[in-house]
Parts: sequence; structure tokens; C-alpha cells
Amino acid sequence: MDTNLEIAFHNMDSQPELEAYIRERAEKTEKLFDRLVGMRVAVEAQHRQHKTGNVFDVHIELMVPGQDIVVSRKPNKAKERYANPDARTSIRDAFEAADRQLKEYKDKMRRDVKVHDPEQPGRVSQLNPTEDHGFITTNTGTQLYFHRNSCLNVDMDQLKTGDPVKYVEATGDTGPTAAKVWRASGSDTELRAT
Repeated sequence: MDTNLEIAFHNMDSQPELEAYIRERAEKTEKLFDRLVGMRVAVEAQHRQHKTGNVFDVHIELMVPGQDIVVSRKPNKAKERYANPDARTSIRDAFEAADRQLKEYKDKMRRDVKVHDPEQPGRVSQLNPTEDHGFITTNTGTQLYFHRNSCLNVDMDQLKTGDPVKYVEATGDTGPTAAKVWRASGSDTELRAT
């Protein structure tokens, strides 16, 4: 394993078989993200309980560029989840959670996270082509300013009052504006052109 790995046991003796299992899981986690800088794993024995057995708390800290990903897994309702909770099961659950968070982090870095489309429907309410701007009435009834340069795939001179458009709202110097404006699909002009 190339990543710096620190393993600690609290309220319990170090166990070579658990340490080997942690190293095995850490190698799998390292394969998910090649820019992993370091990893700390701490296994802590909680209070000994005669009904539920030993409950283990596992903390995993993944050091990645820009931030650290921290996972802390305590088996909730250990009696219901496991007949005999043990450290190995708690370690497995913690690494599964850490792997999920690491994949999410990797997706965000790659910008693979799906972003909801910010476009909104509206209608052209006023046009001033000689002054290179117009206004859109939004679906909430407010009006947004837009400039000729904001028009995409349509010239401002082709738009008419009442045309359905879609837009992306942004904050301008004087308040909310439509940063991008384009004809909504299914408008009469677009249908005639096809």
C-alpha cells in the first residue's frame, strides 16, 4: 500500500488479525482514488454489555486533496443488527461508508455529479430592440431584464411579445436578470420553421 496508513486501537489490545483486515480494506479503498494522501483508522471498544456483547466504534479519516473525509460508524441498536457484534463487522461497515463518501468526492472532483437544470420557463413581455434589451415575465409573475447578447440560438429581432422562452436567472448590477435566453421548444415560430 502506497498511502500512509495509521491504525490505532482504543480500550482494547492491538489484534494482528484485525490489523491485517484493516490493511486489506485500506488497499481496496486506495484503489478507488489514486490521489489519496493518507488514512487513519481507529477502532474503539465501547462499554462491555452483557446483553449485546462488545460494541465497537470505528473512525476512518481519509486525507484527500482539499479536505479530509471522516467516517465514524457506531452500530446503532447492535442487538437488533447483529446477533454477536464484533470489531470486524464494524470495520467492514465503516469502510463501506468511507468508500461511498470517497466515490462521491471523486465524482465531485470530476464534475460527474448531476446538476439540476437551472433553466426556467417564461414569456417575452417587452422588447426594445433599438436599445438592445427586453423583459421576460417569469412563471411567478416577476419581470427580468435581458440584453440582446443573452439570446442563444435566436436573434432578438426574431422574438415577439408573448413568445415562450426559457432562461437562466443571474444576479446583475441592478438585481436579478436573465443571463441566457432562448426560445422554448414547441413555440409556434419553431414549429413553423420545421
